[in-house]
Amino acid sequence: MVRLGGMINGWALAALVAIALQGAMAPLLRAQSQSAVPDVTSEIGIDQKLDSQLPLGLEFRDEAGRAVHLGDYFGTKPVILVMAYYGCPMLCTTVLNGVVKGLRPLKLDIGKEFNVLTVSINPSETPQLASEKKATYIKTYNRPGAAEGWHFLTGEKGAIDSLALATGFRYVHDQNSGQYAHAAGIMVVTPGGRISRYFYGVEYAAEDLRLGLVKASDGEIGTMVDEVKLLCFDYDPMTGKYKYSALAVNLVRGAGILMLLGFGYFLYRMMRTSRVARAAVKRAESGVV
Repeated sequence: MVRLGGMINGWALAALVAIALQGAMAPLLRAQSQSAVPDVTSEIGIDQKLDSQLPLGLEFRDEAGRAVHLGDYFGTKPVILVMAYYGCPMLCTTVLNGVVKGLRPLKLDIGKEFNVLTVSINPSETPQLASEKKATYIKTYNRPGAAEGWHFLTGEKGAIDSLALATGFRYVHDQNSGQYAHAAGIMVVTPGGRISRYFYGVEYAAEDLRLGLVKASDGEIGTMVDEVKLLCFDYDPMTGKYKYSALAVNLVRGAGILMLLGFGYFLYRMMRTSRVARAAVKRAESGVV
């Protein structure tokens, strides 16, 4: 009776844990289901256009407000190109942080062996905002000469759209929120302005970046890579509500899986302990030590 009662209590505890898990996950799963907006997410992404020539004649403004051409940043060094926008509340900052994190271990320096070019997809953003964003990342990167090699551009919608088309960077502007739905990723471009490599996501391994830059500097074009779909868009104009981005949803999904795995391990340990206890009781009853 004691053993039976212990088993019942154990299973009751497991049931309570399962119910609690279900209750805790329910709002997260609802948020996940609400985050999917097929008519928006199907329009955004980064299509790989390897060996595509960038339109180097496009006009932009640099962080000091000077009129520049895209080609001003090409010619002698490979370039890491980041399409983003400076007022982005979520993913753009994570992407730029990932760029710095991936580049800091390298012996190659921004401004010496390669350049970095960040272009805003929001035509309403100003050089002042670009300058502020540049100051933040130059300070974070913290290497001499980086300010001469990492530039933050703004431009007119026509120029932005032309560059986005050439790079395969598809995004959508939501008029109600003023935000942009876009995917996460960066490109490595040859000194001549041809797309050599795509890196998806928000984490870029230092060795991968080094190899990408070295190959691009020699004019080599990489191969197709698998796309990791991380989307930045947290406002649903259909409902007027904010929702989780795909990045947040993936984090929630991962947390849910970890919770379920933890529960499974707990259940396994409980059953194993119960078996060991029953075996010990049987040995005691039979007089076996």
